[in-house]
Amino acid sequence: MSTHPSSCPLDCPDACSLNVEVVDGRVHRVRGSKATDLTAGFICSKVSRMAEHLYCPERVLEPLVRIGAKGSGRFKAVSWDEALDRIARRLASVRDDHGGEAILPCSYGGSNGWMTEGSFDARLFARLGACRVNRNLCAAPSTAAAVAVYGKMPGLRLQDFAHSRQIIVWGCNPHATSIHLLPHIKAARKKGAVLVVVDPRRTRLAADADLHLAPRPGTDLVLALAVHRWLFENDGVDLDFLQRHCTGVEALRELATPWTLEAAEAECGVPARDIERLAHGLKTTPGTAIRCGWGSERNRNGASATAAILTLPAVTGQLGQSGGGFAMSNTGHWSVDPAAVAGAEQPPTRRIALTGVGPALVQDDRIRALFVYNCNPLATLPEQDAVRRGLAREDLFTVVFEQVMTDTAQWADVVLPATTFLEHHEVHRGYGNVVLHNRAAAVQPVGQARSNASVFDELVRRLGLQRDGDLTPEQLPAALRAAAGAPDQRVFEPEVGDAFVDRFPWTDDGKVHLVPSEGWYAYAPDPATAEFPLALISPALGDQITSTFGQLRSGTQAVQVHPQDAEARGLSSGDAVRIWNTLGEVKVPVEVTDAIRPGTLCLPKGLWARHTLDGNGPNAVAPPTLSDFGEGACYNDARVQLAPA
Repeated sequence: MSTHPSSCPLDCPDACSLNVEVVDGRVHRVRGSKATDLTAGFICSKVSRMAEHLYCPERVLEPLVRIGAKGSGRFKAVSWDEALDRIARRLASVRDDHGGEAILPCSYGGSNGWMTEGSFDARLFARLGACRVNRNLCAAPSTAAAVAVYGKMPGLRLQDFAHSRQIIVWGCNPHATSIHLLPHIKAARKKGAVLVVVDPRRTRLAADADLHLAPRPGTDLVLALAVHRWLFENDGVDLDFLQRHCTGVEALRELATPWTLEAAEAECGVPARDIERLAHGLKTTPGTAIRCGWGSERNRNGASATAAILTLPAVTGQLGQSGGGFAMSNTGHWSVDPAAVAGAEQPPTRRIALTGVGPALVQDDRIRALFVYNCNPLATLPEQDAVRRGLAREDLFTVVFEQVMTDTAQWADVVLPATTFLEHHEVHRGYGNVVLHNRAAAVQPVGQARSNASVFDELVRRLGLQRDGDLTPEQLPAALRAAAGAPDQRVFEPEVGDAFVDRFPWTDDGKVHLVPSEGWYAYAPDPATAEFPLALISPALGDQITSTFGQLRSGTQAVQVHPQDAEARGLSSGDAVRIWNTLGEVKVPVEVTDAIRPGTLCLPKGLWARHTLDGNGPNAVAPPTLSDFGEGACYNDARVQLAPA
């Protein structure tokens, strides 16, 4: 056995350092290392099962070409040369006959480093003149808020929570999505820190909290504004800090004025006394840290809700205090554009949002080629039925570049085998842990799998799109590290400094913009109707990264239903139910539990066809609507009806 240092780029703030144990050229076990202090030698159950993912029966081992009907999953193996030649010829033909914008790359980030996402792929599609993709499934509203309020200034590191006197976890479930925050919460609580959780569900952390607030989905903005109003009215604001470091103070006060505790209770379903407890704790507890997650952004008010939450530490003067402030995403520390480093000048081609890919494929016959990579559209995009109908188009040439045979890959014309992060060189940064990893492959690729960098670089060459001075995959890591100002080392953890001590907002005037511009904090009410009165939320699973690792899960996923809603429909745990609206339906078993608030259903995101009774997932009923700013997906605005199947 040999042990190889590595790191995890999957969509998680922790960016863990790893030790990979290899026996006879195969991954035997993946463990956490102590190369970064946040990892501290332990990792999540997802990544500890990486060996199962690498060697599972669903692993794509060689290039495949469709031989049966679309969606039948019937393929024959071909050589890489044949597959790449076929793809290059077809892309060139589509470009020449219909224009570059007839080519649609469909990809997402989050679980990839700079070698895998946004570098050589961007070079290929930019030079083809393909459509550009707005990757708006997650973090688009929160990024818009962070940029508008703080200029995307990094917040607290996750390690800093150990020094907090009060911790507010808002719209985040770290047991499923960021387990390395938990020891620091535990350390703070040992020293007497108060824990508050804001979540429509009673998660494990919420069950252990000193205060749990369970707002109706989509009402986080109202809840945060009610807290702001109480603070302004009860001497809970730091006037000196506001005067020196903030703009929009009076505008925020005015916008919060309508939301009394009673009005907020009526809209959010949270008792007024609990809202007041939250506000009073912010007023009286210096060293309060807010961990703002992404659950509160997945609705029509998502950007404004995030901004209202992130400004609470500014209004109360928590920024700069030990253990005080906010944490969301610290990607702003790394001002690196991998596309620019790779020489991908973006043409002004039309842009299609990922949330609109399904309708675009169905309604727009200008799209003649679809290239799917780093993404599983059938399991993740809204309007699942439209996505499926689009993939069924006989005139659409579809390439799926994947590690395993996903539901989407079953509809491809060509399937290419992709490496996992343990099988190629990667450079990636954390967004909770401020760290840059530069690490080599731990093992040789399984079967004939190839890295994104090598395949997209080769397609550029086969299409005759190469230019003098183009970086090669071997040269890109050094160029990326140089762009990041990072030394040539495996793990780089830069000094971040303290907010309003060593660093200040990256806005034009260096101040916090409490109300960035007109339109912020304009609350849009619940889209529920008498026909579709229930809110369906789709949070993360603890054993998947969205749809990644879904092939390792067996059994059918149940939807959580509150006893009141179950009794009204004559339902008991284990019953099969139908969840539907005008967009589609999904059939699953039911789990009756008071861990979810009344009027709300919970069915996790990223489900594969094998995880439900009818092959659909929660995205079958997800609306195409977008958030107030940032054009983010509004999965938690799904309003549905529920009945026995």
